[in-house]
Amino acid sequence: MTRNRLSALATTAALAASGGLLTATPAAAAVSCAAPVWKAEFFANSTFSGTPKLTSCDSVIAENYGSGDPAGGRLPKDDFSVRWSVTRDFGSGGPFTLAAEAQDGIRVHVDGVRRIDLWKDVSTTQKKAVAVTIPAGRHTVSVYYAAWRGAANVKFGYTPNTSAAVDKVRPLAPAGASLAYDGALNKVTVKWAANKEMDHAGYRLYRRLPTTAWARVSSATALITGTSYVNSPPATGESFLYELRAVDKAGNESWGGTDLTVTTVDRTAPAAPTSLTAVENDTSGAVLTWTAPTAKDVAAYRVYVGDELVATVTGTKHVQPWVDPGTTYRYTVKAVDRAGNVSAAATTTLTTRGDLVAPAPVTGLRATPREDGVLLEWTPGPEDDIKLYKVYKAEWYDDGEGTTGWIAHSVTELTEHATSFLHGSAADGETVLYGVVAIDTWNNVIEATDPRVNWVEVTELGTPSDG
Repeated sequence: MTRNRLSALATTAALAASGGLLTATPAAAAVSCAAPVWKAEFFANSTFSGTPKLTSCDSVIAENYGSGDPAGGRLPKDDFSVRWSVTRDFGSGGPFTLAAEAQDGIRVHVDGVRRIDLWKDVSTTQKKAVAVTIPAGRHTVSVYYAAWRGAANVKFGYTPNTSAAVDKVRPLAPAGASLAYDGALNKVTVKWAANKEMDHAGYRLYRRLPTTAWARVSSATALITGTSYVNSPPATGESFLYELRAVDKAGNESWGGTDLTVTTVDRTAPAAPTSLTAVENDTSGAVLTWTAPTAKDVAAYRVYVGDELVATVTGTKHVQPWVDPGTTYRYTVKAVDRAGNVSAAATTTLTTRGDLVAPAPVTGLRATPREDGVLLEWTPGPEDDIKLYKVYKAEWYDDGEGTTGWIAHSVTELTEHATSFLHGSAADGETVLYGVVAIDTWNNVIEATDPRVNWVEVTELGTPSDG
């Protein structure tokens, strides 16, 4: 005779070592068996009548009693019965298979409803498996076994049907989820309680912004099998939602658990400004305009001329003065967000109008003395950007102590169309010099001291006087 049962007097360690029998207690003592462990009650009759002779806890129902007493002398060798029962949470429920084997009789009830009935006195083992749908929540499964005569064995189990073609029931959403965020590492750690579904396969973790759809952030091919997961969200300073979902062995995915929110650090630079242009205005400056990037948190823009930071502005326009005409300037604009992250550069160039070259020396200058002064005439300069002509007069200087020389002073400025000028002066017979220089739009000019100036000498009419 083969037995799984041990004496009720055995130690707890010996009971655990037996496999099927976890605890064994005389009928007079109360027995509590925590699900999913079965509570087994042994009766000295086949009708489950009276007080059980022995109560124990079994991890499985898989017994081969042979032709002996399964309760160590408390039961007859024939005409005895055993009742197993367990009340447990079946999670979301779904399709299950109940499988029974026995010699002799066996009946199986779910919540008091008979699902298997093989209540016969047989000489060989009889078997039966049935498919049932168990609703979500807690339910009680009871197994009734009777041994009338001869050899005795019994086996029963319930297992979820994990066929994707049969199981269409979503598992329950995970519970007990929490989130911790390490800003220094930009790491989110999500933890949760283990799912109690009997056909549980794993988890998937999803993330989204408040305005976007959920996107899976755990592996695209493998499920999470533990109860924690570490994820690195975009370091954009935005608030992200996390949602955990359970997956069963049939591939059904639960609804999401409680949404968890985290606001990340901002280490992401905004996009660079676009459409940067530089246009010269009429006040010797460049007008810079650009299009703001789409980043919601741009706080300011940095404007550079070459590599030099020249301004920080909050709008999308800046007027930058320039000094030199005919010069190419490189302008750069970068966006800065509220966290101080700086975008890539938007760059453009502008070559200012004009030049740095003074008009050529005025030629053809003639000076004609007259009673009313000296008439100056000259050939117009060839440049098309002359805006003024400047007339100089130089007089001889002698301080009587050996210091001599010509001293020039400006007489007048004339428009770009002038080709002559009458310099009114007293007819005192003095010999003087006159010079004319051209000034262009960009204020380029040959100075009076430049040796390229064409001076003309003239003696005014009359007799020089002593004063």
